[in-house]
Amino acid sequence: MKYCGEQGCKTLISSGRYCPDHKRKKKDKPVYSKNKSFYNTQAWKDLKAHVYQRDGGCCQRCGKFVFGKRAHAHHIVPIQINPSLKLNEDNVTLLCNKCHPIVEEETMQKYFPKKKQFNWNL
Repeated sequence: MKYCGEQGCKTLISSGRYCPDHKRKKKDKPVYSKNKSFYNTQAWKDLKAHVYQRDGGCCQRCGKFVFGKRAHAHHIVPIQINPSLKLNEDNVTLLCNKCHPIVEEETMQKYFPKKKQFNWNL
């Protein structure tokens, strides 16, 4: 038995590095591997650079100036919905690393709405 690797946690564990409370959680967002090769193409890199220049390096949601890995290019209409728009500059916008997950979630809710489930805790 050993202690959990999280600083200050006194939970004893038999294997692994962390207790269940501090174990790293798997990402619940699906990774679309069929699009992965697209993001490594020169055409995508050129479009991304063009969008960065067009938007002046500013996040289109919060207005913050971003650069490097914090500058994210976001497809307004997801590639899964309309693949023909994946290299359309009007379908790509610049977002910061904090706004991108928020806008991505809004996009997912718009194009892939979850079915309403019955609430059993009445």
